[in-house]
Amino acid sequence: MSDAPVVTRFAPSPTGFLHIGGARTALFNWLFARGRGGRFLLRIEDTDRERSTPEATQAIFDGLAWLGLDWDGEATSQFARRDRHAEVAQALLDRGAAYRCHATQEEIAGFRAAARAEGRSTNFQSPWRDADPTARPDVPLVIRLKSPRSGQTVIDDAVQGRVTWRNDTLDDMVLLRSDGTPTYMLAVVVDDRDMGVTHAIRGDDHLANAARQALIYDAMGWDRPVFAHIPLIHGPDGKKLSKRHGALGVGEYRRLGYLPAAMRNYLARLGWGHGDDEVFTTEQAIAWFDLDGITRAPARFDAKKLDHISARHIAMADDATLMAGIADWLAATGAPPLPPGVAQRLRDALPILKYRARRIPDLLEKAHFLLAARPVQPDDKAARALDPEARAALQDLTPQLQNANWSRSALEAAVSEFAASRGMKLGQVAQPVRAALAGRIATPSIFDMMLHLGPEESLARLADATG
Repeated sequence: MSDAPVVTRFAPSPTGFLHIGGARTALFNWLFARGRGGRFLLRIEDTDRERSTPEATQAIFDGLAWLGLDWDGEATSQFARRDRHAEVAQALLDRGAAYRCHATQEEIAGFRAAARAEGRSTNFQSPWRDADPTARPDVPLVIRLKSPRSGQTVIDDAVQGRVTWRNDTLDDMVLLRSDGTPTYMLAVVVDDRDMGVTHAIRGDDHLANAARQALIYDAMGWDRPVFAHIPLIHGPDGKKLSKRHGALGVGEYRRLGYLPAAMRNYLARLGWGHGDDEVFTTEQAIAWFDLDGITRAPARFDAKKLDHISARHIAMADDATLMAGIADWLAATGAPPLPPGVAQRLRDALPILKYRARRIPDLLEKAHFLLAARPVQPDDKAARALDPEARAALQDLTPQLQNANWSRSALEAAVSEFAASRGMKLGQVAQPVRAALAGRIATPSIFDMMLHLGPEESLARLADATG
């Protein structure tokens, strides 16, 4: 197994949106495969026909695509492989590693009730394990694995270390139901084996399944994959992550305005680390990621930390990446795309906009002065800054700006000289200028705004505010 090319997989159930825990599992598998020249596969575990929906499947595709987690080949449907699962169940029968069980639900319930009353294990001990397989043909049957009754099953987990189960605690699990459909345990093993999966990286809530799945591998004489059970994600309070902690679907983080690179960075840090590195590129994560860096303790979701990492990624993103992120956010929220002229002005202004913006909406709020159409409507705070005294000052300032060379140094000199001539501080003049140009109080520098708006638009907005 160690010499085989690395193959990982992500195998979600299409019964809802792609949640943050599933996205983190997909990312770990993707990083591990990509960093080793391996393959990352996608399998949709859609055997639950009542709960699986095409919409949920599409949400998984969309979420992975937005995160930039590309998979190799076509996505596999587990349901479509049910004949193959039944074939392996028959092979286990032929090997004497499984048996036909005719026990009814009433008989199983009675066995467990008696076991509880006597204080012994409720694992069902089927009387059909060593019975004549041709008997009782009129009763529906299931196929059960003949689990060993003594000894131990051991998993050398790449994250959790050596984990041991006593075999007498493992029941003879059902492989094939009476209607011929496979159980999850059988389907997962067969699919992973047929897809050539070398490393099964998944949440540690699957750790108990690993023992039972290992028995199927062993019974078929197949090599087990390397199991790596990663810690679950908890909320800041240490409890299981839920919606009240901000555990939204991946699509919601897209609509909130996070860049995919920031989400990849943050998700990678949930349960994995590379020294003290907190903010890193995807290329660095691919080069650094290894199973050794995964912790055993549950990771804690922290929305403030996510915002911090997001702000760092916006600040270090190039213009093309930011413009693509803005266009994607507008599309995700149903907003119209930016007209070409506005988009170009925005792109030109990105160097003054992208610092200290936590998410795309913050960046666009800072760009409001570029996006607003005349006459700019001031918000409440800006309207208060444009009192009669301030309007009169702007009216007197305008001729000096009209005569200024439209450079930063010239504009700063003109406004500073005007403030000094009135016995005012620069901020007392800048505030109404800010309100007139942007309709906001929190904006980039007034000189940056004037330079990006240009003289004609800047002077027209001052005129609107004093008219």
